[in-house]
Amino acid sequence: MNTIKPICISAFAVLVLAGCGAQKQAISLPSLPAITAPLNVKKVAQLKENELQRWSHLDIVKDTIPGMSVDRAYAELLKDKKGIPVIVGIVDSGVDIEHEDLKNVLWTNTKEIAGNGIDDDKNGYVDDIHGWNFLGDITKENLEYERIIKNKDLVDDATYQAAKKLNDKKVGDAAAGKQRLEATLEGVASSDAVLVKHLGKAVYTADDVKAIVSNDPTVQSSKATMQQMLSYGMPVVDLKEAIKKQLDDQIALVNGDNLKQDYRKVVGDNPDDFTDNKYGNNNVMGPDKNEILHGTHVAGIVAQSRYNNLGGDGVAANVQILTVRAVPDGDEYDKDIALGIRYAVDNGAKVINGSFGKSFSPHKQWVYDAIKYAEKKDVLIVHAAGNDGKDIDSYDNYPNDSDDKKTEFADNMITIGALNFEYGDKVVARFSNFGKVNVDVFAPGVKIYATTPNNTYKYLQGTSMASPNVAGVAAIIRSYYPNLTASQVKHILMDSGVAITTDVVVGGNPKDSRSFTALSQSGKIVNAYNALLMADKMSKK
Repeated sequence: MNTIKPICISAFAVLVLAGCGAQKQAISLPSLPAITAPLNVKKVAQLKENELQRWSHLDIVKDTIPGMSVDRAYAELLKDKKGIPVIVGIVDSGVDIEHEDLKNVLWTNTKEIAGNGIDDDKNGYVDDIHGWNFLGDITKENLEYERIIKNKDLVDDATYQAAKKLNDKKVGDAAAGKQRLEATLEGVASSDAVLVKHLGKAVYTADDVKAIVSNDPTVQSSKATMQQMLSYGMPVVDLKEAIKKQLDDQIALVNGDNLKQDYRKVVGDNPDDFTDNKYGNNNVMGPDKNEILHGTHVAGIVAQSRYNNLGGDGVAANVQILTVRAVPDGDEYDKDIALGIRYAVDNGAKVINGSFGKSFSPHKQWVYDAIKYAEKKDVLIVHAAGNDGKDIDSYDNYPNDSDDKKTEFADNMITIGALNFEYGDKVVARFSNFGKVNVDVFAPGVKIYATTPNNTYKYLQGTSMASPNVAGVAAIIRSYYPNLTASQVKHILMDSGVAITTDVVVGGNPKDSRSFTALSQSGKIVNAYNALLMADKMSKK
């Protein structure tokens, strides 16, 4: 059924939500008031490291940090209560399934005999023990607009012209971008060297830099440079790598290398033929562990083991991670995403996280059909809104659940914007996309601490991190209230959130201040405590 996206949950939707059947298992929560946002309250003290590592789990009232009240939910609502295991599909770059903090939360296909080279469950995927790798040995890929330019006969002329216009602009900007990034990289390297010498240690933190007091103009200049750089939430070594990667991308554009590569030939399928659907392999980590940082981090946000004294804590405590490797370094193929969603659905996932996106989607109908398939099978898809600081009510952002940006064709997909840990006018992450119609709700997405390959842990940021935070809350709801539908869980996440009614800075531009209520359908931030209270009430009606 097509519905116009509501600004808030409609009276009809409330009736639908209230009409669910009896719960499979009875858990009863106390009758407690929902959490509301304190107005004009801001945490003045700087977050300590242990607070920062779990800020997304903290409470907006008790801690004055715009977290999701996860810790409070476990302590006050779920103590001594048991849920059922929930499978969460991670459609991403791949997951380090050998990680110390993830290996105990993996989905295992019990219908398959590991290593015998036989498709025991006859699903077309041989030895798919922990998921499937639709990328084979691919790590890097073209962006979609580049593929469109190289294969113009596969799209209409308007799409081709839009792709060509974008490429021409990027090439035109690349020369200046190359010079700027070279200067930035040189500035970071020289400032880092000055501070390493001044501090007497090779690795330092933002707090160390802030505490520097010196009359030396070189040290003062280096301090200012590194304070700005470290505000992005990455260690210096990772920052240098990120700048170098961007520089390499600019050089490739200047040289026209972006249109010369055919990465897909490694896989051997035809990405424009949906019937050519048996390809890839069962190596969900791919050929290089260093290339699966993103997916490993996403998986950890959802499910890294809680309170085991390793790294951070996952949002959901009773989940199994099913890995679908379908997102390369570059833009994902529509076919891989569509098949990846279907694979996760067919293997029991009740929540699927999609921390990916792009502005062109030549085979978008394949993905739309997969979203509808997931809806039919009662699976919730949680999707990142994107990191361009744009209003996606006006800009294309795929995949989505509305072909015209107005009318939903399915009600099982929720799109997530990103929050900063500063409660106040800077609460919206400066990179986060937004949209009164096409973004549903916001969640923590800046400096999120989680698993990374080879038993490591790092802070990363993006709507890619906000999305699995919400997927984790959705998994908690589906664990304790399994009879609530995917659509009901979606609306619970939106409607139970904490409303923020103040003006906030958008796109990191101090001159662009808007009411938070105008940035998403709900005008709210996800709150696990409130979501469980609402789920409990609905499950009893």
